[in-house]
Amino acid sequence: MSKEQLTYSYTQKVEQEHIDELNHVNNVVYVQWIQDAAVKHWNIVAPESVKENFVWVIVRHEIDYKKPAILHDELLIETRVLDAQSITSWRQVKIFRKKDMQLLVESKTNWCMIDVKTQRPARIPEEVKTVFLG
Repeated sequence: MSKEQLTYSYTQKVEQEHIDELNHVNNVVYVQWIQDAAVKHWNIVAPESVKENFVWVIVRHEIDYKKPAILHDELLIETRVLDAQSITSWRQVKIFRKKDMQLLVESKTNWCMIDVKTQRPARIPEEVKTVFLG
């Protein structure tokens, strides 16, 4: 199991459309980036057979906004799965300003696995726990 699978990260540049009337990244944008990080990690790491049969829905967000990001900041968005129970999984996302690695946002999101066919909650397969938790 490689570290790249357990923790996924990518960079995001702050553009004008991310900025609100206070001249920093809007909270709603951070929520989108938190979701995007989880989806990107899932799409890269999850086995195709699992992705065909299951999707995730958000049950709960916990977000701490620590410092603002401003126009043209380059951000490092990092995510990892913290745990997986029967049908839910907690995922952490941290967003750093790259130039000084200041932590700007930290979140924990509880996701519920859904069976695509039944659209009902489903048990998280062991193979998913293995690839995301080691």
